[in-house]
Amino acid sequence: METAQQKAVIVGVQLQNDKDFAYSMEELRNLAAACELEVAGELTQKSSRINPSHYIGTGKIGELEALLEALEAPIVIFNDELSPSQIRNLESALDRQVIDRTVLILNIFAERAKTKEAQLQVEVAQLQYMLPRLTGMRESLGRQGGGAGLKNRGAGETKLELDRRRIEERITALQLELQTQVARRQVQRKQRRKNEVPVVCLVGYTNTGKSSLMNTIMETYHPGSQKGVLAKDMLFATLETSVRSIELPDRKTFLLTDTVGFVSQLPHHLVKAFRSTLEEVTEADLLIHVADISDPQVSQHIAVTEETLKALGADGIPAIKAYNKADLTELPYPVVKENTVTLSAKQERGIAELIGLVRQHVFNDYIKCEILVPFDRGSVVSYFNDHADVQEISYEEQGTRLKLECRAADYERFKSDFVVISQ
Repeated sequence: METAQQKAVIVGVQLQNDKDFAYSMEELRNLAAACELEVAGELTQKSSRINPSHYIGTGKIGELEALLEALEAPIVIFNDELSPSQIRNLESALDRQVIDRTVLILNIFAERAKTKEAQLQVEVAQLQYMLPRLTGMRESLGRQGGGAGLKNRGAGETKLELDRRRIEERITALQLELQTQVARRQVQRKQRRKNEVPVVCLVGYTNTGKSSLMNTIMETYHPGSQKGVLAKDMLFATLETSVRSIELPDRKTFLLTDTVGFVSQLPHHLVKAFRSTLEEVTEADLLIHVADISDPQVSQHIAVTEETLKALGADGIPAIKAYNKADLTELPYPVVKENTVTLSAKQERGIAELIGLVRQHVFNDYIKCEILVPFDRGSVVSYFNDHADVQEISYEEQGTRLKLECRAADYERFKSDFVVISQ
């Protein structure tokens, strides 16, 4: 949208029993700001249902018209996804550009998408949203022709069909391209599974500090690796999945995945488009649910994230909660309580405590033992030096004696190559 700092009025309908209405309007303001739109005014209505023709009641239309006139605002933003007929009717009644919540989110995603896959997914979502709304999108399609037969159709109708066909063809082409991207990522995931490396996924509401937390963990365990991810204080800074390998001092390794942040009323076009990206979440061994403890709406953010995880089929995966940004509150930190940790990624405090909880969940298949490896099995000693936590090593007449902690799978794999002294 070429609407840098243009004025806009936001409009919402509060349905009965909607306790989160004020919050959703505040979030709409933030989404508008992320699109560089200045929210100059707000109009709300309490109602038992959404008006099917104009979203708001006809009496409110006059009120909205006057507000737009007084504020000289060329754009009006609605807090829900509008139907094609609602867009058409509202643009006709108000003579203003009409945008809904979905368009704002799609625009933010389009601007933030950096990788090929994210860009493809956003374009598919935009086109799928646009397809049924072509007639309502303020395009000079000419008058619709009347009469029977094909020859009497107006230029608008013909152009509309051409646009529709082009969009459908483009969607098909994009989806084919996406399939190859998805297939490649599935190969990568299969390879990770083969390597038996646990996968830990960072999930949570947008702008809770997931990427900052990932960078702090990387810097803690791999200082100077230059493998950080983009971390900014803005909505949807991360749109693509980033995976980093974290090796702990005792040679235990896990993969840490950063994912796109969730938001309430995430457009279903986007949920569908990003499902392949979010599949990373469904195959994780552990989720770290990151929440911004300094945000007054933290409980709503947690609820939205849990609902989204449920929709993805990831609600059965073990999870720990990381209450981030504690440095912006009066709360003591770092504090660990059962499966939660209060921390600050920015201040780099609470990372050891978080990793302690991660360890408890993903490294419970390790065995402590003392073994004797014959000298002609030197490759086994080399393997354990690289892949296990070797605490003591000594040399005896019969071979190399190791006191170590290793994965149960590695123990089983090599047990015919060594003698067990104690376990």
